[in-house]
Amino acid sequence: MPTTIAPEQQLELEAAAFRRLVQHLRERTDVQNIDVMNLAGFCRNCLAKWYRAAAEERGIALTDPEAREHVYGMPYDEWKAKYQK
Repeated sequence: MPTTIAPEQQLELEAAAFRRLVQHLRERTDVQNIDVMNLAGFCRNCLAKWYRAAAEERGIALTDPEAREHVYGMPYDEWKAKYQK
């Protein structure tokens, strides 16, 4: 039988998993977005769009560049210049 998790605990766990995924993607600059997209069906840009959409659903104004910076850990153009092949 699965463990019962309170809704607020589920939210905390999901947020922690999201933060870990973002950190992992920031650390793996050797992995290109196209590689992630081909294997997983989403990439860093998709994650940023989902983040922005979640903000909008909650009435928080967030631009695509701001959401990308949250995912990439730096401005997108800077990341592209440093790591995109």
